[in-house]
Amino acid sequence: MKSKNASYQKRLARQRRHYHIRNRVFGTPERPRLAVFRSLKNIYAQIIDDTTGNTLVSVSTLSKELSLDPKHKRTGHSFDTGKKLGELAKAKGVTKVTFDRGGYLYHGRVKALAEGARKAGLEF
Repeated sequence: MKSKNASYQKRLARQRRHYHIRNRVFGTPERPRLAVFRSLKNIYAQIIDDTTGNTLVSVSTLSKELSLDPKHKRTGHSFDTGKKLGELAKAKGVTKVTFDRGGYLYHGRVKALAEGARKAGLEF
């Protein structure tokens, strides 16, 4: 039986994993970091240059410039978000990134976002 604060423990475990990942993954001007945050309904992705702390490109399922197909489910929306992120990154001159999955498993919506970004031309 799960305790009342099981969701709290789960969030803490993800934050611990994310902390360990961030100790290894660092975005440079030549190869910025693609950071992913996943909520229950939406997914957010940013391309960040960690040397200056600047966000170069940012897209989420809530973005106005992203027109999502209502027939798709959340995984399809994540794929479309990744494609849009890749297109915007290419327009800014970014072709290679390091992938920061944010402590989430590389599965489902996180994987779909990565595949969409690859399809748009980003290299991981």
